[in-house]
Amino acid sequence: MATTEHPPSRLRAWMLEGLSDMGKGGGHDHDGPRAEPEAEHRGQRWWRVMCLTGVDYFSTLGYQPGIAALAAGLLSPVATIVLVIVTLAGALPVYRRVAEESPHGQGSIAMLERLLSFWQGKLFVLTLLGFAATDFLITITLSAADASTHLVENPHLTSTLHGHQMVITLFLVALLGAVFLKGFLEAIGVAVALVGIYLALNVVVVIAGLWHLITAGHVITNWTSALTAEHGNVFVMIGVALIVFPKLALGLSGFETGVAVMPHVEGDKGDTEERPVGRIRDTKKLLTTAALIMSAFLIATSFITTLLIPADEFKPGGQANGRALAYLAHEYLGGAFGTVYDVSTIAILWFAGASAMAGLLNLMPRYLPRYGMAPHWARAVRPMVIVFTLVAFLVTWIFDANVDAQGGAYATGVLVLISSAAIAVTIAARKAGQRGWTVTFAIISVVFLYTTVVNVIERPDGVKIGACFIAGIIMVSLLSRLARAFELRVTHVTMDPMAERFVRDMASRKMRFIANEPDQRDKTEYREKIEQIRADNEMPEQEDFVFVEVTVTDPSEFEAGLTVRGEVLHNRYRVLTVESASIPNALAALLLHVRDMTSCTPHIYFEWTEGNPFANFLRFFLFGQGEVAPVTREVLREAEPDRARRPRVHTG
Repeated sequence: MATTEHPPSRLRAWMLEGLSDMGKGGGHDHDGPRAEPEAEHRGQRWWRVMCLTGVDYFSTLGYQPGIAALAAGLLSPVATIVLVIVTLAGALPVYRRVAEESPHGQGSIAMLERLLSFWQGKLFVLTLLGFAATDFLITITLSAADASTHLVENPHLTSTLHGHQMVITLFLVALLGAVFLKGFLEAIGVAVALVGIYLALNVVVVIAGLWHLITAGHVITNWTSALTAEHGNVFVMIGVALIVFPKLALGLSGFETGVAVMPHVEGDKGDTEERPVGRIRDTKKLLTTAALIMSAFLIATSFITTLLIPADEFKPGGQANGRALAYLAHEYLGGAFGTVYDVSTIAILWFAGASAMAGLLNLMPRYLPRYGMAPHWARAVRPMVIVFTLVAFLVTWIFDANVDAQGGAYATGVLVLISSAAIAVTIAARKAGQRGWTVTFAIISVVFLYTTVVNVIERPDGVKIGACFIAGIIMVSLLSRLARAFELRVTHVTMDPMAERFVRDMASRKMRFIANEPDQRDKTEYREKIEQIRADNEMPEQEDFVFVEVTVTDPSEFEAGLTVRGEVLHNRYRVLTVESASIPNALAALLLHVRDMTSCTPHIYFEWTEGNPFANFLRFFLFGQGEVAPVTREVLREAEPDRARRPRVHTG
């Protein structure tokens, strides 16, 4: 079926070099050059992979304390404790279960994908992909904005860079895109170094802050007095903390990335693809350790920043806005240490953007090509990098490179993914007959759904941005599916011995097939069908035929293999039966396979389909059947440009 193509231009060849194989679990690359074959993946120790997750998860310390202080004020430490409880008692158990159910990096989206089929399942996954795109893209733009904030607010640079935050943010986003255009090699070693240095510097800042609080005891006394005066008693404080908790949801980020990096975890020597027991165990260690480290830092940093930084400094324009811990580093440890801290923070925030870009390049090819909902160039890394970079430019411009303004959109993406994961594991526990876990995960799902709804109500920017991504993905996906409607999308054809016998028997004479829609499948149906085909095409009675019957399975599927089975009905009629998502595609693939198998040109005979041609095309597009004859011919025309080698289509 191969056709002769003109060599691509140098630019096109460069753009399509190293096609993404992230979706190799279900996608198939048909055109363009493929990437170099990967060496056998050995995996890494779980704590090293944790650092890869950590460049996204731990880097939120760069802005989370400031956002928490703006959202909860004096109650920031109490609200952060609520966040930690939800993290350890909610998100962590959910994603430990996701690691069990989806150990190959597909995450919770794949778990939910298995529950739904047909178009409703595809649209549901596209919706989740929209929120995932929101999460990852806002990670890029928010991290770049916070990195530029650390640059601009550095005491040694503020006079030079003040007022240029937008330009710096766009430059950092462009630099990230340039790295991926050049060819980004995932370097876990770099992540380990960045995370190790960043966490060590944060330990120094936390110790310095706690030491100052201990030596200046009046600070804690003043804070507790102010809390009592403002909220009255502990129960009111807890109640208010529960109310403002959704605003702190940024601290829950990183769990989806944690399961996405599972394929990098080494596991045990006896692990298999079907039962990667060691990988699952070590991924649970990864998730638990990361959550515990982050929880300790969240509580400590929210405590010292709330008590040591004046409230006005957290507001837009303040020196601690988007950089609370850096403010303390400069204030209590000097300009030199503060600058080192700024450099470390900028580096890990920028690398968090790299992690998010890699996540996008992993996620989209995993699903869209399998659905036929991505243009051919979407399989290549470089065009997708350009698209994502341009979208990041737009998001940065819309939010004016402001960290606080993007918090709502980021939190929405994070919360939707965690809520979907909680629902997925609830369903998985129920199917497994685990009543206790079902109830537990159901309660966790309710908590996260409540948090998501409150976050959307209070900060609707997130769902608006998410809706834009969803609308964009669905529109591009449907247009791509429409543009590829006539593409031959059968990956391979296999025939059972009886089917092969029919084909080889016909190869000695003219090969004639009749496309038949199975109805009663009785003797009368087949006899009348042959009589009609002979009458319509004015053929003599001695002509011999083999019937081909296609049963439509899931018409929303795009690519799949084809299995052809042969049977003799009523001791006379030879029938080839096929199951496929599309009748015309199945017939075209069968004819091309028969031609290649026998070196003969097959002929197939149809009746014209009654009804409006446009309505019939919509039936084909949505349900895999309808205007079968002309669509089969068009699929054959696109698959085989040489008319002399193309199977013949006859319609009476």
